Amino acid sequence: MKRGSNNGVFSSGFNVLVFLLIGLVHQVQSAPAEPAKVAVDSQLNARRHTKFSAEIESYRGVANQIIDFFVNGSGKGQVFKRLALFTDTFGNRISGSQNLEDAIDFLIGELKEDGLDNVHGENVSVPHWIRGAESATLIKPRNYDIALLSLGGSVGTPPEGITADVLLVHSFDELHNRSYEAKGKIVVFDQGWVNYGVSVQYRDYAAEETAKVGGLAALVRSVASFSIHSPHTGMQFYSDSIPKIPVACIAVEDAEMLSRMAARGTKMAITLKLEARTLPDATSRNTVAEITGTKYPEQVVLVSGHLDSWDVGQGAMDDGGGAFVSWQALSAIRQLGLKPKRTMRAVFWTGEEQGHVGAQQYYQQHKSNISNYDMVMQSDSGTFTPTGISTSGNNDTKEIMRQIVSLLAPINVTQLTETTDGGDVQQWIDGGVPGGNLLNEAEKYFWFHHSDGDTMTVQDSDAMDLCSALWAVVSYVVADMNEMLPR
Repeated sequence: MKRGSNNGVFSSGFNVLVFLLIGLVHQVQSAPAEPAKVAVDSQLNARRHTKFSAEIESYRGVANQIIDFFVNGSGKGQVFKRLALFTDTFGNRISGSQNLEDAIDFLIGELKEDGLDNVHGENVSVPHWIRGAESATLIKPRNYDIALLSLGGSVGTPPEGITADVLLVHSFDELHNRSYEAKGKIVVFDQGWVNYGVSVQYRDYAAEETAKVGGLAALVRSVASFSIHSPHTGMQFYSDSIPKIPVACIAVEDAEMLSRMAARGTKMAITLKLEARTLPDATSRNTVAEITGTKYPEQVVLVSGHLDSWDVGQGAMDDGGGAFVSWQALSAIRQLGLKPKRTMRAVFWTGEEQGHVGAQQYYQQHKSNISNYDMVMQSDSGTFTPTGISTSGNNDTKEIMRQIVSLLAPINVTQLTETTDGGDVQQWIDGGVPGGNLLNEAEKYFWFHHSDGDTMTVQDSDAMDLCSALWAVVSYVVADMNEMLPR
């Protein structure tokens, strides 16, 4: 071997050795970097949470003041009385009706008299559907008047009605498996109660699925967890590519009776008469009231409920209660002389029952200011005894909200869960704004939902006071903190 070759081998080996040593040194130096970064981030988060914790804790006295206003002070019973006057005066308030617009006029006057700021209505276009007279009569095997309510948006029958034999099914699968029996019949669905999310699919799409197999009309077991022979209405949806047929809900008891008859092989026939019709869209209003922020008036914490209802009952639970605790939250802050840094805004939606129509148009009208919306809150699942709130947002926001609801420990309203359905404020949540829903002991909500049973008798004055306290404390603290909620 030549000397030159030996030097080349040595040089090459030396370079490899140096490369390996450099790599080892780099690993030694860089290995602790990631844990160090995590440690620094953890320290920063801990400091941030400590800062928020101290700030939120400083509101405990104010929170107690708000709670005492509702539990022992001049605010006790106020929200119940306000809602009772409203619902007893106007009753139900379906989208497109003059009664809803009269109710909105009345509320605007009351909000102004209450001393709130910037009270006004914002015009939106809403569907205008009219129920008309309606009946369903079992004519075979005996004469019997079935308790029913047409579903929202349904077409009517011919003036003479539709008389046809009955096909009773328990699911969409059964309907399609027996599609050869459905043509020319009135299809009755006795789908049973699972939960609202599952059972409401039959209310939404029974007409469409029945029309696909040639049925003349659909009658759907009411979407209710309990019944005292009271039908429950609600919205349903047609497809433009499928014939529109009449559809109504019937009382749970009647659906079960027809199901028993069908199981025994009894032949059934029904005469259905519905005068339902849809008129051109009407103009309605989202109603707005505020407490103007003292330092950041352009930034908004929004609380809300919807003012419209179905055309049965009084619309006290759905959603008079949610709308009026939102009013009461602002009213309490005003009566107590508190001055939030940000604007607290209450919005009373219109056209919610037809698919969040008013709220969607509000979003289009105001979305250019989305960066100034600090939090959006809605109450539309009852105002029974409150348990806390559900919230959406990043982990920092959830931690802040957990600490804020801890201020409500004196009335045992400290539950925090994650929001999955924002309803009227969903578009804001989708856009990154933290959201909140009022949680309450709503086990009986679907007993009364969309029925003649939705009256002031469902409401409890003390429970509404506690809901108002929760809504006021959360919205005020968020509106008054030094910084907006993290996104």
